[in-house]
Amino acid sequence: MASPVIICVFGVVLCLLGSAEAATNDSECPIILAAPTGTTGPKAVLEKHESALLMLLGFGGFSIILAMLHNAVRKYIFHDEHNLDTTFDAGGNVSMSLTAVTVASQLFWPGDILHSATLTTKNGIAGPFWYAVGIMINIFIFPIFSVQFKTRAPGAKTYLQVIHARFGKTAHIVFCCFALLTNLVIMIGLLLAGRATIQSLTKYASDEFCLLVMATLFGSYSLIGGIGTTFYVSYFNACLVFTLLIVFVVKILHSESEFENIGDVTKMYKVISCVKGPKENAEYSFLTFRSGVALLYGVIEVFVSSAVTYCDQASWQSRIAAKPVQGVWGFLLAGFMWFSIPSTMATTTGMAYIALSAENGTHLLNAGQLDQGLVTPLIAEKILGSAGGILILTMGAMALMSTGSGEVMAISSIVVYDIYQTYLRPFRKGLKRTHCVLCGRTKKQTITATYANDSERDQLCQCRSVSRCHHCVEDLRRVNRKSTSGIQPPYQCPIHGRYRQYQDYLIEFKNWCIIWVTISIIPLGLIIFETGIDLNWIFYSGAILTIPCFPPVMLSILWVKATSKGLVSGGLAGLVLGVTATLAVASMYEGGLNNFLLNTVQDYTILAGTCCSFGASLICCIVVSIFTNQIKSSSDEDVEWQKLYDIDNPLNPWELNYREELKGLHYDTKPTFEQMSSTFRKAKMTAYIGGTCSIAIVAFIIPGIMASFPMMDEAQFVVWVGFTQAWAVIMALVVIIAPPAEEITRIVKQYRVNQERQKDYTNGCLEEQPMSEITDKTLLDGTTPVAKL
Repeated sequence: MASPVIICVFGVVLCLLGSAEAATNDSECPIILAAPTGTTGPKAVLEKHESALLMLLGFGGFSIILAMLHNAVRKYIFHDEHNLDTTFDAGGNVSMSLTAVTVASQLFWPGDILHSATLTTKNGIAGPFWYAVGIMINIFIFPIFSVQFKTRAPGAKTYLQVIHARFGKTAHIVFCCFALLTNLVIMIGLLLAGRATIQSLTKYASDEFCLLVMATLFGSYSLIGGIGTTFYVSYFNACLVFTLLIVFVVKILHSESEFENIGDVTKMYKVISCVKGPKENAEYSFLTFRSGVALLYGVIEVFVSSAVTYCDQASWQSRIAAKPVQGVWGFLLAGFMWFSIPSTMATTTGMAYIALSAENGTHLLNAGQLDQGLVTPLIAEKILGSAGGILILTMGAMALMSTGSGEVMAISSIVVYDIYQTYLRPFRKGLKRTHCVLCGRTKKQTITATYANDSERDQLCQCRSVSRCHHCVEDLRRVNRKSTSGIQPPYQCPIHGRYRQYQDYLIEFKNWCIIWVTISIIPLGLIIFETGIDLNWIFYSGAILTIPCFPPVMLSILWVKATSKGLVSGGLAGLVLGVTATLAVASMYEGGLNNFLLNTVQDYTILAGTCCSFGASLICCIVVSIFTNQIKSSSDEDVEWQKLYDIDNPLNPWELNYREELKGLHYDTKPTFEQMSSTFRKAKMTAYIGGTCSIAIVAFIIPGIMASFPMMDEAQFVVWVGFTQAWAVIMALVVIIAPPAEEITRIVKQYRVNQERQKDYTNGCLEEQPMSEITDKTLLDGTTPVAKL
């Protein structure tokens, strides 16, 4: 990556400029911004029907087209569009750049687009930087969990399946509640952010109007294309965000403007350096990285973002849709992509707001409007006119679609996999972990079965792999033939037929689940809007409730000695102590708990609640697990990790997705732990080394350089602005070019493989081929004995 080189050059230049003097007009300093008088805020630029047409027909229609395109790719190239798992993992082979863009895009709400500029107006240039650092630390740590998850539980589609496999029913139910609570908190945040954006730019937009628009946007393409469409929409969302970012950079910093203090970096510096900043900042300056409140906010954000990153199923399903290598590099790249947004927003819209407020003599927005994140919409309107409002609405709608559809899919996946399939309507009730779901006998692959004697071998599973089952071939031929009756013929395979029918039923149930989750958004939103809570409150108070889930999830993947009692006690202890600490500290502020919504999100209230939630959960999990685990030897460890290996879909075995990486290795039906570990050892090393180096850069090197100056002078400010602009431009080029290039290359490669295989079958060169490697087209023309499932 070029980023470390840019950072080194940036640091050298700043050090050389360390003695430069600021060119300010002391006679006008300090400027103290008063509260606004009269009506303030961005003006609505669209009528309701214009806004509805733009969002529903424009974005909604565009997303549906993308969903149809994704379905066509899965049907005609990869031939797995009717697979239940494909709905929730997009085939499990998403490219590196598309993973990076999706991870970054799903964090665009409401943080970097709206919240970064707000933090600049409150805490100065250090505010959005430390906010970004708090989130990036979790982004860079996640590759470690991702690669462990993909190599230890390669068949799992939700992190709750890992908890169920290892710890049983009680722990699974507890953490299903935590997972759904996390999704609920994030969905509420999305609805509040969406309402603020839509109502600020649409005339007479009611709450009902906003909810109907958002529900339609969230659910429409989720139903048609599944999680795969989210990747495509996230790409266009990221392109739009970076394009608008470049527009802001050019218009605010490099163009002539009707405003006196806008259009030139030097002009902006002179006026902003005179504005009196928060008292917690060095020299009361907006242009310093020595900000106690900003650093405190960054520490809080580490804990808060961990709840969003590790406890949200939407995060997991987007991030584990890639293979281990692509996932690791995708996450590292996503961190650098995401960092360019808050850092550049701070030096454009955030600084522009302070400059225009200084020119006006008062703040342009009141405190409530600042908390709603209206700084960026206001500056867009001031700089770009009505077109700016339309661009912000477009960007906000795309960001909401990307994240909102992910939440709809996350809730649906939990309901389908972890509630309905596990408890309400399992295929085989009372199935033991070591038994085959198809026949109910002991699996050959289990460690206990490996040493079975001759009499016990007769009781082992004898089910043929789906990739070698010719009965399934005949079933698929019949299903794909055109029928005049309109009734699908029954599956007749004695091994997989009933389970295939069961999967068809789950696919139908999945569709209804997405519909009902989407519909439920409307009453949920109406209830939330009536309570009067704001985005800031739900974001931080909700995190205190969900953070206790983070340590148990982390330990369930990384620590073999974690136990059900440890995880449950840790999660519940963290929840109780976190809430208790929050209420105790909130009661010490003026008004106490009578001023509940304000005092429960004060800085030290949040810090106490998040630290207690995380610390109590982690300590309790470890201590209780140490005293209750039954791991005595390496063989016990193998048995424990085998539980995760057994998470699989017999119609779509995870081994098929890793055949390219496992080529040349010899194994029976699945590779061994050692084979998987050796195959992806480089990915694990990349995750550890890359994550550590990236955290060192953003959390220590950059702030260490910037904090060495009490207050930036003009030359240093110019260098910092140039650095953030260069970073944004480089990341914009990567975002726009890399994903389509990789995706087209992948599609063309698969198409050529399909053509070569079809040609080989036509010429009779192949005697037998796994079903996972044959196209549906060969099935339909009747030229091959086997077909893709």
